[in-house]
Amino acid sequence: MLQIWGRETSSNVQAVMWCVGELGLTYQRYDVGHHFGGLDSEAFYQLNPNRTIPVLQDDNHPPLWESGAILRYLASRYGQESFWPKDIFARSEVDRWAEWAKVSVSSLFTQPIFWQLVRTPSQQRDPAAIDQAIARFEDKLAIAEQQLSQHPFLAGPVFTLADIQFGHLLYRYYQLNIGVGDFPTLHAYYQRLTERPAYQRHVMVSYQPLQVS
Repeated sequence: MLQIWGRETSSNVQAVMWCVGELGLTYQRYDVGHHFGGLDSEAFYQLNPNRTIPVLQDDNHPPLWESGAILRYLASRYGQESFWPKDIFARSEVDRWAEWAKVSVSSLFTQPIFWQLVRTPSQQRDPAAIDQAIARFEDKLAIAEQQLSQHPFLAGPVFTLADIQFGHLLYRYYQLNIGVGDFPTLHAYYQRLTERPAYQRHVMVSYQPLQVS
């Protein structure tokens, strides 16, 4: 059984849990982080000296941290060929879109937009900076719009790890109702994701516990 440390309201934890759900794996998840605490404990330090979530332990192997590394591990060990190809060239196509989603897209959303609108008191927010951040983020969404106009999924014709890394952000983006760009293909893609049981269970999670006024 997989052991996973991390609260369900963490977007990085959500990506890992969505992957676990899609792969049909048995797991035990432990709530740590934010108001649950626990990151400062010596026991958690032994799991991850960075004191960040998520952390995964599988069997008696050493703990894994960093969500991208965890996702690639799960895909490599448990994923089907279509989800994480064995052929190096096919896999690199999936991996480049997964890495793009993690590095180029997520970094433009989580802290400059989500944290500002949800986790920052209203009197401390900078509306102009938020508007600029949304514009930069939607420049990346335009790339996804173009890619998804050619394929039903981000890296091609089938659902892959790249969709996990990218798609989990879209729930919060659409829930915040901040978009000004016209992305009909992206929205249709998002609607298809919301029909997946694992997405419903692990990604469509209220972020109300993180909200500050």
